[in-house]
Amino acid sequence: MAYRAFVDGQEGTTGLRIHEYLAQRDDIEVLRIDADKRKDAAERARLLNAADVAFLCLPDAAAKEAAALVTNPNTCLIDASTAHRTAPGWAFGLPELAPSQRQLIRDSKRISNPGCHASAFILLLRPLVDAGLVPPGLPISASSITGYSGGGKKMIEQYEAGGDARLDAPRPYALGLGHKHVPEMTAHTGLTTKPIFMPIVGKFYKGLSVSVPLHLSQLSAGATPESVQAAFEKRYAGERFVRVMPLRDAPTLEDGFFDVQACNDTNRVDIFVFANDHQLILMARLDNLGKGASGAAVQSMNVHLGVDESKGL
Repeated sequence: MAYRAFVDGQEGTTGLRIHEYLAQRDDIEVLRIDADKRKDAAERARLLNAADVAFLCLPDAAAKEAAALVTNPNTCLIDASTAHRTAPGWAFGLPELAPSQRQLIRDSKRISNPGCHASAFILLLRPLVDAGLVPPGLPISASSITGYSGGGKKMIEQYEAGGDARLDAPRPYALGLGHKHVPEMTAHTGLTTKPIFMPIVGKFYKGLSVSVPLHLSQLSAGATPESVQAAFEKRYAGERFVRVMPLRDAPTLEDGFFDVQACNDTNRVDIFVFANDHQLILMARLDNLGKGASGAAVQSMNVHLGVDESKGL
């Protein structure tokens, strides 16, 4: 049986990549909108309601408007914007979040796709909060380095046009301490204090790594690098898209630097713990256009439809 899928916002970076994933599938019929009707609300509504799964690859306000157009109770919406990531009634589209999350995604007709930075951060912190190693009220800081594709078409054009020497260097942003991923980073980790988060754009197309520094003295009594490592290994045992690397990963230390792009063109997240006797650095890397966006959306679709979770990925 072929399922029908529609991408509202198919010309954006995330929408184009979802189309690439779906084009490989013989179990998906992709509904397409004529170029001259992309802003025709009636035609968009028709296609949204004709789909078994509709992906919203739109700005927040437009995503809310599109969701309101859906009257078919059988249409599942997967929203790639930030509009619904902490909204009641929307399942968070991160199957690895908790043991019960896949069932929530299967049962829901409203799924919010996680942000790229948020996915990496949540996968680092949620297991440690759940295991009682990180107190929920602990003030956390995190940084993320990402390729410029995460900024969408305008940023891609800016970097690829060249001519601006400032872009040759790493580019910290969101210095007003209000990055749009922070609400979901707080809500879905179980933290009760908003993290301080600073993302940095680098002069490379894609790839992302979030780093969280911690003092062992900040963690629950008796916490060790080994117990932190064990919490990750227990939580992600059997997860096909999460790879927990060995404690103090020897090849990385031997190379002397961390390869942010090593998960590119996969739907995989790599989890690392680097440590000495007093401090930890937790790191997670992923492809910001794969597991950080389009791949995650297709994975949630697979879970919802009850097909092989890795199909097409």
